[in-house]
Formats: sequence, C-alpha cells, structure tokens
Amino acid sequence: MTSVPLDRLSLELSVVEFFGQSAGRWKSQRRYYTLKQDVEPQEVVSLLTIRFLDRGAPELIELAQLHELEDETSLICGTEVTWESNYTRTVRKPSVGSTIFGVKGNILYRDRGFATTEPVIATYSFVNPKTLCLRTEYGGSVFEEEIKLIGNNYRTRQTIISRSGQELTIGQYLEKRIA
Repeated sequence: MTSVPLDRLSLELSVVEFFGQSAGRWKSQRRYYTLKQDVEPQEVVSLLTIRFLDRGAPELIELAQLHELEDETSLICGTEVTWESNYTRTVRKPSVGSTIFGVKGNILYRDRGFATTEPVIATYSFVNPKTLCLRTEYGGSVFEEEIKLIGNNYRTRQTIISRSGQELTIGQYLEKRIA
C-alpha cells in the first residue's frame, strides 16, 4: 500500500487521533505463519490494555531519557500497552508484559522491540487516517506492521518479519474492544 504524504504537523495530529481512538481494553486473536517451513500456525489470544499518554507524562519523559533525546518533553504523545497472552495450540506459559510508545515527528520511540528488550525506533506513516504503518529494523530483521481501525470496536493488524530480504513470518490479528 502507498502511504499518504503528510507534513509533520498533520502526521503528528493523525497519530494523536489514532492513539486516542486505540485507547481501551482489547481482546486480540492472532495467528503467526512461519514461511518456508511446514509447521502449523501458532495461535495466540491476548488481553491488551492501551492507555493514551499526553506530552509530559512521566512514562514519556523516561522514554525520552532512555533514547537520550535532548528535550525530555519532546514526545508529543504515546501509549502504554500491557498484555497477557496465551498460546492456544501449544503448552507454553502465558506471556505478560508491557511497552511504552512515544512519538516525535515521523519517529515512533519504544522502550523495547518485538523481539528484544532493548529500546528501538520505528518510522511511521498513514495509508489513510484509520491505518497506521510502522517499519522497525534491528538485529538484522525488519518488522513491517499495519494497524487498521475498523469502526469503534475492531482493529486488524498484520506484521511481516523479514531477515536478509526474505520474509520469514506473517502475523495476522483481529482485535475486538472489550472496554
């Protein structure tokens, strides 16, 4: 998909709106497909809580410090996401965790990545006002994600994980607002 070019102010206003609309509690059902291997998809059910963070929130100041940003209040907004995940087809311990997102310009700062506990950054853009696209690179891997708001009570997400130009995993998610 092609992203809509937006100036910095429009981009930041769009992400503030998108994060605000995403705040709440969600039930996420997702499936991970491993490409180039003949394995069954992994199925995961998660409960997510997304809390909107305004500029100057203590979590955003801490995130700015973690990323060594000169102005600790430069992150215009963010979210705190907490989760509890259970794999449905395998015997695995539930996964519980949290992450902080903060935004400045077209950069999304995170306190941890999808596959690392180290701080990472992503670039973001919008296909339209309801569809956020992220691109994150670290450790030789590329994570491309699209999050789409559908009405007020649903979101879809798709993540493609690549390494050395080869797509390895596709994650597809359906999320339903529960509060």
